[in-house]
Amino acid sequence: MRIRRTVVCAVAALAALPVLSGSRPTSFIAPIPSPAHVVIVVEENRDFSQIIGSRAARFINSLATDGKAALFTQSYALTHPSQPNYLMLFSGSDQGVKNDRLPAGLPFSTMNLGASLIESGRSFAGYSEDLPYAGFNGPVHGAYARKHNPWANWQDSPIRGIPASANLPLTDFPSEYDSLPTVSFVIPNQDNDMHNGSDPEAIMRADKWLEEHLGTYIQWAKAHNSLFILTFDEGRGGGNNQILTLFVGQMIRGGKYDTRINHYSVLRTLEDMFGLPHAGGSASAKPVDGCWIVTPSASPTSPPAPESLRATRTCDSRPGGRHGS
Repeated sequence: MRIRRTVVCAVAALAALPVLSGSRPTSFIAPIPSPAHVVIVVEENRDFSQIIGSRAARFINSLATDGKAALFTQSYALTHPSQPNYLMLFSGSDQGVKNDRLPAGLPFSTMNLGASLIESGRSFAGYSEDLPYAGFNGPVHGAYARKHNPWANWQDSPIRGIPASANLPLTDFPSEYDSLPTVSFVIPNQDNDMHNGSDPEAIMRADKWLEEHLGTYIQWAKAHNSLFILTFDEGRGGGNNQILTLFVGQMIRGGKYDTRINHYSVLRTLEDMFGLPHAGGSASAKPVDGCWIVTPSASPTSPPAPESLRATRTCDSRPGGRHGS
């Protein structure tokens, strides 16, 4: 079958890629760039070994072998279950949340990526599949789950808040990618993020969804000074929590990178891209380096934020900051 031949070729190509040191390559280390746009997709509850080399993840494996992709072979989630990992990726802390239930003490007022972007004059939005309308703050709707939407916990907070207008349904994701926020998250619903169902069908469904919904953006990013990040919230319970993380974009030096990274590393990298303060655990994390190249279109600053995604608040301080969930 054609699909099988494609996957076999992709896996063979992946095995042939050199493993590069992400922290100290012997050649010149390009500085962390400031992409025009960054889109981050978070998938659910699979180990690295369940995805890379899997025939069920045809599209993801093709991304991993792309000449403009950095595959991180030593990427790890930080805990179990899901919700604390999302919070750590977004804010450098689990905010005291140890489970998937609705957090207490909302809205939070601690430092977070979205608020830091907005306060710096850039823009942020989260796009969640099955969110019924902008600013919806209920626990579930269809296959949408609030536990996978960390920015909702800061919605309309008077301190470091995220405006309801930045908590958006996936149907609001723009088709003109130049109009994307500086940084955005895309969260598939639980039917399409590998959360629900059994393998290999759950992986195949999520892989197809990713190609259909983000495939054109990924190709666009490779020619428009933009970046795509794919990661997972956590691995299977009982394992070592090794997950797949890959970056694809115009500014990427393609290859496999064996530097150990985690959610704090990814957050620190995003913060350093745009000169933002470091939230919580990201302050002591090392940013991802070694995979960047200098591109002619690279710009030290991002385009102005759309008015609908801006806020007038200012940052008043800079504090340090299971399978099936």
